[in-house]
Amino acid sequence: MSGAGADMRQATGRTVAVNGRTVHVEESGRGTDRVVFEAGQGQGRTCWDAVVPLLADRARLVAYDRAGFGRSGRTAQQVGIDEMAADLVALVGAVVPEPDGLVLVAHSMGGLVARRAAERLGPRLRGLLLLDPTPERAPVYDTFDRTAARVDQALGVTQALVRFRPLARIASGNVRRVFPADTYATMLAEDFVPAGIAQTRKELKAVAAALPRLRAEPPALPACPTVLLSASRPVKGREQQHAVIAEHQRRWVETLPDGRFEEVDSGHFVQAEQPGCVADEIRRLLDRTGGAAELSGEA
Repeated sequence: MSGAGADMRQATGRTVAVNGRTVHVEESGRGTDRVVFEAGQGQGRTCWDAVVPLLADRARLVAYDRAGFGRSGRTAQQVGIDEMAADLVALVGAVVPEPDGLVLVAHSMGGLVARRAAERLGPRLRGLLLLDPTPERAPVYDTFDRTAARVDQALGVTQALVRFRPLARIASGNVRRVFPADTYATMLAEDFVPAGIAQTRKELKAVAAALPRLRAEPPALPACPTVLLSASRPVKGREQQHAVIAEHQRRWVETLPDGRFEEVDSGHFVQAEQPGCVADEIRRLLDRTGGAAELSGEA
């Protein structure tokens, strides 16, 4: 499973300063339109490897590692969801020239970050694509503080075990099964290491800390065209929980001024299992919104 992933892993990135932190950014593709990718918890730029080459002839593409992950600068402090969103906004300001617009694509926890960032991006945000996010009002979050404590304890064990590379391969089996081999090799080297697991634990705590406020004061509804792709294949044993989350995804989309809910034949890592579907949805958003030219008055 090399192909497109192998080409992407040859990409060279650059360091961008955001709010006193640094993030590693990879830019590719060509055109006037811009697409920015926001990864889910515990992942970074590499999780988009299967999607990015499919759009290289359509837009300028920006994938990055949040502070603390991959090749980005490490963080000593606990960074919250609002700080992650502020970093995303700062990144857009640094790499997307004014007044160009962009389509934002976010996976899982990245959806919370993207929705917070959308409030500050305003009319520059021309489209939003969310891949299997869990809405903050879903019942799975009712007892998330306790769930997060249990998961953090397990991750603490994993953090120690991944020092031994054969055990790191076992611990990363869920991504090894769905991502290209060369992409997985990079993930194994950068993310499934003690520092990467430590950052994943911080992000888990960030979600738990943010939930009470997110539930009391949800992010403003995005005004731009928004598509939510819902993974239709649940983890074995979690079928009922999965169905409830999907229903909450659908309900959230129904509250949007311009939203569409779509089920996809995929597990949670939609961008790895159905990259063509993700790329097609991005193209539709770009075509529909007119991209950078429309926003800058050149259309």
